[in-house]
Amino acid sequence: MPGSRQPALGGVLARTCIFLPPLRAVSGGLAVLAEVAAGLAGLGQDVVLVLRDPAAPPLRLPPGLPAVALDAAGLTPDDVYVVPEGWPNALAPGLAAGARCLVYCQNWAYFHNGLPDGVTWDQLPVSFLAVSDPVARYIELATGTLPSVLRPAIDPALFSPPAQKPAPSPVRVGYMPRKNKALATMIRQTTTARAARTGLALEWIAIEGLPREGVAEALRACHVFLATGFPEGCPLPPLEALACGCIVAGFAGFGGFDYMRSIGPGGHVPSVSLREVPWGGNGFYAADNDVFGATLALEAAARLWLDGGPALAAALENAAATAAAYGPQARQEALAAIWQTLVG
Repeated sequence: MPGSRQPALGGVLARTCIFLPPLRAVSGGLAVLAEVAAGLAGLGQDVVLVLRDPAAPPLRLPPGLPAVALDAAGLTPDDVYVVPEGWPNALAPGLAAGARCLVYCQNWAYFHNGLPDGVTWDQLPVSFLAVSDPVARYIELATGTLPSVLRPAIDPALFSPPAQKPAPSPVRVGYMPRKNKALATMIRQTTTARAARTGLALEWIAIEGLPREGVAEALRACHVFLATGFPEGCPLPPLEALACGCIVAGFAGFGGFDYMRSIGPGGHVPSVSLREVPWGGNGFYAADNDVFGATLALEAAARLWLDGGPALAAALENAAATAAAYGPQARQEALAAIWQTLVG
């Protein structure tokens, strides 16, 4: 039963305590933490959710898992204590108890947030887990240690391409206004100002305020997804767009280069080295905050749909292969391997 001491993975009696920050709404990072907790429970791990304020728990807690207050967690040296980046104060009970403290970094931009003045991570007895390869490389740059990577997963039953996309006349561009809204507006204004010269007819689809099912439905009706988010750890909306048969254009947020690969030459080359992947180009990418480059990337993606042919077919095949690598089974296998090392 949940919360009981049961042999897990290699037969080791261990407990994993996962701190869930007191956010007012369910963020993508909080949802990933909840999914990790549920995944570990599915592997037979003894999982406990640790809440700073049990009277106001985060929404959408994984069902069936025990939850305790931070000051009543009763951490021990045998426990694995997982805390997201940006909440170093929540590590205090784990550090005091000598637990195996693990910082799961889902956004490199917040990695140092909350540390007291003069304190660096290499002074604390903690280890790290990264949400993507670029984030892992950033942690290595900052600490000298390259952590393991636990990528998020998307639901292939929900995010999948339609039987047939609508005709690209006009080309439908999906975007999320909450992601750097001013830049998205500038890109839209620039493409509109150029329309008479480029001959591109675009229809803009704002994806906001929708449940996950609504997001998937909207993405299936789009041809291109304009990614305007940065900084990012391993952005899910562009990945979900690829799964729904879109070509992605725009910003990678650094962490998106875990899976984003440019179609053809001339794309933005990030400073971090790219890991080898079995898929090819799945989008057109510009440097973060580069409205000029993102405009050209968006127009290139639109022209790819209008030209059709083998180039479009190859890009859509790469998009599908990219999305397939981020399924629930891949995450479960990664979880099993990482926790075997932690508790084995």
